[in-house]
Amino acid sequence: MSEITLEPTPRRGPAAPTAREAAHERRWWILAVLAISQLMVILDGTIVNIALPTAQHALHFSNSDRQWIVTAYSLAFGSLLLLGGRISDYIGRKNALIIGLIGFAGASALGAASMNFTMLVLARTVQGVFGALLAPAVLALLSTTFTNPNERGKAFAIYGAVAGAGGALGLLLGGVLTSYASWRWTLLVNLFFAAVGVVGAVLLLHHDRGVDHDPLDWPGVLTATGGLFALVFGFNHAETTSWMNHYTLGSFVVAAVLLGAFASIQRRTRFPLLPLRVILDRNRGGALAAMIIASSGMFGVFFFLTYYLQTTLGFSAVMTGFAFMPMVAGTVVTAQLSNIVLLPKVGPRPLIPLGMLVAAGAMWWLTHLTLTSTYSHGVLLPLIMMGLGIGLVFAPGFSVATLGVAEHDAGVASALVNTSQQIGGSVGTALLNTLAASAATAFLVGRAPTTLNQALAAVHSYTSVFGDVALIFVGGAILTAAVLRSGPIRAGAPLALH
Repeated sequence: MSEITLEPTPRRGPAAPTAREAAHERRWWILAVLAISQLMVILDGTIVNIALPTAQHALHFSNSDRQWIVTAYSLAFGSLLLLGGRISDYIGRKNALIIGLIGFAGASALGAASMNFTMLVLARTVQGVFGALLAPAVLALLSTTFTNPNERGKAFAIYGAVAGAGGALGLLLGGVLTSYASWRWTLLVNLFFAAVGVVGAVLLLHHDRGVDHDPLDWPGVLTATGGLFALVFGFNHAETTSWMNHYTLGSFVVAAVLLGAFASIQRRTRFPLLPLRVILDRNRGGALAAMIIASSGMFGVFFFLTYYLQTTLGFSAVMTGFAFMPMVAGTVVTAQLSNIVLLPKVGPRPLIPLGMLVAAGAMWWLTHLTLTSTYSHGVLLPLIMMGLGIGLVFAPGFSVATLGVAEHDAGVASALVNTSQQIGGSVGTALLNTLAASAATAFLVGRAPTTLNQALAAVHSYTSVFGDVALIFVGGAILTAAVLRSGPIRAGAPLALH
């Protein structure tokens, strides 16, 4: 009988981590890359605005053409966000992020090299196209990378602080670059952000092949893109003409028809561009409403307070940027506090409406500005208060708007958040500019158009807008308090569709 010898089973070391596990271990570095990428997009909303007068003088285009430097970007960005989110789900968020960063950087370089108005508008349009691919990928990656409730709160607190403070940082950076370098550097600086983002994405993110390979909903794509384009165009056109202009009214009619058709298509199609399961939740709906309202109100702070600081108080572009830094500090503080400490315990219902009310109080405070006010006694404390309020809105809003979304819907849900911000900004631009112009005109009725009266009319228009924004925030507090559900929420848990 032969003897059988059993070889001892060799001991195996720990299994090598998968690409996803390795990426998760580097999640805080990934957060840094995503924050830098998002900051580039947020900065672009204000950094170029600071440089516009200098660019206009260098390229010799008219005041009526100047608006298209901003409008070309917002039209492309706002109308293509839903498609960009769907594409990121299809090709993979890492691929979408890298392509978006490279494309955005290339368009920025083209803009910086512009020799005429047409070249600059083309570059801004291309920036918007790649921004619409980049922004949803960033938020989707953040949402799927951080699923642990405690870590998710910290991650979204940082992201919310970047989103809330990015506009003010853009004013500072734009002022510094325009004053001490060239207006072209307000575009060239994007190459630095993009380079860091691309290198970080290549080294840190795991390769994903996409999570949603359903056929593309082309009727939904065409109606959503066309409807959003018409809506953003209508608001931008109202800003430079009037609400009753036939192009403005026609744009809103086209937007209503196309977006109505889009909603109908999404209910009937098998593979919708925007699945109804993504939006039929009270918490998500309340968070999206908060994004629209807060974004429209933020325009009132940045745009009109910038004018007050520069034209009334005589601040330079650089000084204006530094003047907004206390607001940034306030935003960072409450973004961390709300998402890390408060949101897991009390949920979004107390936080977002409270943030709206705090912001409303800050705007009401700013209605008391006069020609003789100073920064330290009239602007500083309301700015800090505004930052505290915005941090309570943006950080929980981003987290709740993407909470409980299935991984294959993360891209389109993230696109919806960015779309809400873009629409809010467009509404704020058109509505508040119109209100400011009306207030200035009404003030001058029966008064001689002296230099003093012109200056008084300008300040009156600013303070009137601040009062209007305060009312907008109060309305937002009431709306979000009614829509958001009470009680804490659990990250990772699916949200009820009611």
